[in-house]
Amino acid sequence: MITALLPMKANSERVPNKNFRLIGGKPLYYWMLESLFAIEVIDRVIINTDANQELFSNFIDNNKLMIRKRKPSLCGDLVSMNKIIEDDILSDSNETFLMTHTTNPLISAKTVNNAINIFMNRDKNKYDSLYSATKFQGRFYYEESVAINHNPNELLRTQDLPSVYLENSCLYLFEKSIFLDTKTRIGKKPILFETPQLESVDIDTEDDWYLANLLISDKSQNK
Repeated sequence: MITALLPMKANSERVPNKNFRLIGGKPLYYWMLESLFAIEVIDRVIINTDANQELFSNFIDNNKLMIRKRKPSLCGDLVSMNKIIEDDILSDSNETFLMTHTTNPLISAKTVNNAINIFMNRDKNKYDSLYSATKFQGRFYYEESVAINHNPNELLRTQDLPSVYLENSCLYLFEKSIFLDTKTRIGKKPILFETPQLESVDIDTEDDWYLANLLISDKSQNK
């Protein structure tokens, strides 16, 4: 069985009150939590938070949910997420963990299930973890106009360029022993799991919020 980690801060710098702000008629965190509850192999969801537990009252009776009050030493915007993950996995009896964020409300239970199936059926000699990424094909540059994945003097079609992948923070899968060895959620031999672009919006800014809200509204209207 798998424990899902859904860390959540009470406050957000760039999008105030983000986790509890309504989007599509529900607080942001509801979207991911409902997807996790729908996945049979996830038998526990840990929310490590410094927020008031009353904010989660609609889910308190779900036997999959465990709310852990964040330790004072782990509070603050500059604390590494890896330290929070470590605190959670050391408190839990399961060996396999899925870590995700409230800020990915469009990721479907189907996509998460696909990632879990790939991870659980992997060749353990070749792969030790899994992370999600979004695929892009275009002309990418570093600052100072240094080309990354193309030769500016050779104008290839964008579909013929090498793909570039963005780690999108939608989900990570790893085992306790690998995390404790590497101290990071992406191990030494990870699987890159491509998520659908329209499911991969990560809300960091008000512009991201606007886009996610549009996509959720469109999704609701086309059910």
